[in-house]
Amino acid sequence: MIIIITKELIDKINALARKQRTEGLTPEEKEEQHKLRQQYLAGIRGQVVDALSRIKYVEDEPDHNSTGCGCGCGCGSKHHGAKGHTH
Repeated sequence: MIIIITKELIDKINALARKQRTEGLTPEEKEEQHKLRQQYLAGIRGQVVDALSRIKYVEDEPDHNSTGCGCGCGCGSKHHGAKGHTH
């Protein structure tokens, strides 16, 4: 399950942080702050894991038999470095 980081979550975390700096937090507020921060961190971890799971590995050596830019990326570009061509 991926935790979604919403604007409301961030707003609550920031409001508790401001209150902590100005007047302090009650024990209940400290517990809520801890739970919200853990939820935020779980969301970040989930995003990182999701991004890493989408990485596609390609060969380091160029594939000279392919058509395209010649770097082996399979992009089909006729000119390596053409506008819009990135690796």
